[in-house]
Amino acid sequence: MDRNLALEIVRVTEAAALSSARWMGKGDANEADKVANEATLRVINSITFSGEIAIGENDASSGLGRGMHVGCGDSPKIDIALDPLESKESVAFGRINAMAVIAMAPRGKFLRLPNIYMEKIAVGADAAGVIDIDLPIEENLKRVAEAKHYSMSDLTVVILDRKRHANLIDRVRNAGARIHLIPDGDVAAAIAVALPGTGIDMLVGTGKASASLLAASALNCMNGGFQGRFVVQSDSDRQELEEAGIDYQGIKQTTETLVGTNDTLFAATGITDGDLLQGVRYRPDGATTHSLVMRSVSKTRRFIVTEHFFEDKPQY
Repeated sequence: MDRNLALEIVRVTEAAALSSARWMGKGDANEADKVANEATLRVINSITFSGEIAIGENDASSGLGRGMHVGCGDSPKIDIALDPLESKESVAFGRINAMAVIAMAPRGKFLRLPNIYMEKIAVGADAAGVIDIDLPIEENLKRVAEAKHYSMSDLTVVILDRKRHANLIDRVRNAGARIHLIPDGDVAAAIAVALPGTGIDMLVGTGKASASLLAASALNCMNGGFQGRFVVQSDSDRQELEEAGIDYQGIKQTTETLVGTNDTLFAATGITDGDLLQGVRYRPDGATTHSLVMRSVSKTRRFIVTEHFFEDKPQY
């Protein structure tokens, strides 16, 4: 894919972040999500490409649902995975790790995932070759600590603070590792495990499959490791997987199966402060955004601080 698309897509995430960040702490997650969707649609449709949404919004009326087409050109033909407001509750209640996120790959490469849950493990490049989601968590912790040359007591594991993770949290604690509990935002945390200086070494737990693909797309740009396994909780989940043609029985998903290519672009802009990015900062004359843009082919990582002046450009 054209490397210039990377800087085009960060305009999309910046627009979503600037729009939704005004709703931080106001208690209205749906309105924050709505304005993020509207800004995303406006800007993405100004880019010259032919995009098909592989992972998007559940609400088809947003214009960003699965199978919908965006962009204002006939080529290049692109798969898009996006979440204009990842962790909308974090915006509504002023919590950490809300971001606007988008990933791109050549058409047909992203796995079309149903709206179900996945178990997941994410690590950075130094431990990518040692994780195995089919093994007990204790063995994975041991392997990651050894790969990183840490004692177990120095290893930091990030886990979503959910009731479903109570047993997992106990097992990680009993193994001797440190835990960073987060209220929301496992995409940001999954990416942070692959960056130096974040203080996070590993992500484990269960979350949305769509978030897994976004995290895997980012880690694909960083030589990080990601493995997931579908959590089939109902006949409806089973039917959705079968209709999507996904072999889920005992099959673990990796960056290779989820992303399907080594040619991906990824961009995220912080909405609230988090493990990965700073949130939007407003000024009397505009705002400042903090974004991450990556390209898997070159393995470049660009942290971009953008000064927006509202008198001279749209407020999205």
